[in-house]
Amino acid sequence: MRRRLSRPDVFVEILRTVNATLEAEPVGEALIARISTWIPASGWLLLSNDDANHLQVVSTRGIPASVEPVARAVAEYVLRSTSVFCSADAATDRRLPRSDSYSPAAAIAFPLTSRGRAVGAIVGIDRAPASREPRFAAATLSALRTALEPAALALDNALRMQRAEALTVTDDLTQLYNSRYLTQVLRRETKRASRSGRPLSLLFIDLDGFKAVNDTHGHLAGSSALVEAAAVIRVSARETDIVARFGGDEFALVLPDTGTEGAEMVGDRIKEKIAAHRFLRKDGLDIKLTVSVGIATLPDVAVTAEQLVKAADEAMYWVKEHGKNNVRVAQATDEHLKDAKSLMSATWAREEGAR
Repeated sequence: MRRRLSRPDVFVEILRTVNATLEAEPVGEALIARISTWIPASGWLLLSNDDANHLQVVSTRGIPASVEPVARAVAEYVLRSTSVFCSADAATDRRLPRSDSYSPAAAIAFPLTSRGRAVGAIVGIDRAPASREPRFAAATLSALRTALEPAALALDNALRMQRAEALTVTDDLTQLYNSRYLTQVLRRETKRASRSGRPLSLLFIDLDGFKAVNDTHGHLAGSSALVEAAAVIRVSARETDIVARFGGDEFALVLPDTGTEGAEMVGDRIKEKIAAHRFLRKDGLDIKLTVSVGIATLPDVAVTAEQLVKAADEAMYWVKEHGKNNVRVAQATDEHLKDAKSLMSATWAREEGAR
């Protein structure tokens, strides 16, 4: 491996590959594709870290849901320590916080350092403990670090571009993402969920009684109420969720890697927190509002981003028409089942053609 990494053409190839795009996910996928030819781990996870220490999964390959918690814990350790991590069984490794959610797995991980700080961590996982701790000779580790440098710089540039673009996709009033960015995220996450086979949920949230605030207290009061509602929804969501203002008094949450049960928990939490909040107290008022929440999950009720939006929207309006202040999960339709069957047939056809 050391001889291979020391070849100039290998360095040039990875430099060319990771700089072919300014989007973080393709950079991550290119890096995983390259490092998996050097180190035969069964699964890979790439986690990034921004200036505000917000963590996000950039790319994964071959990481089952049961192993993801321990893989993520390893990545977080590497980001904090900026050191290489090798363990025969990460689930029992004392460097990681104890958790019952960890599955036994051998792990190796490397920091991706750019401009003097760790911008990401790449983790290789084998889904069983090893008989002994993986080790690298010092010269091999040095060659590997050198090979990872252009990938770290490319990831850093992609993340900086992503943050710059985020400034143009933020709702001016609530500081949540706007509907333009929501559409981009849904298309990206739908493709990722379809490739990985993991669920993706979407919540549509509508403020009940908001029109009365505008009519009674004026549009300035209405705007303040929207800002307060956005803040309540944001803190009710998880760090990995995408929170957006869809328009007017409607909000949306994109929940990657989340099935119906998890999405219902988020929806119930938002419903309870909004109902408990007293709006416009700083203006001398004490207004109570509630929310109607619609939930749709891919692939349960949709196979495309457009179908996901339609299903969540219809579920939300069902709540509006049946008493409000509730959460409803969209149900699969005959149209969805037909589309899902067509998608599966197309997938099988592609696999047969590949064989």
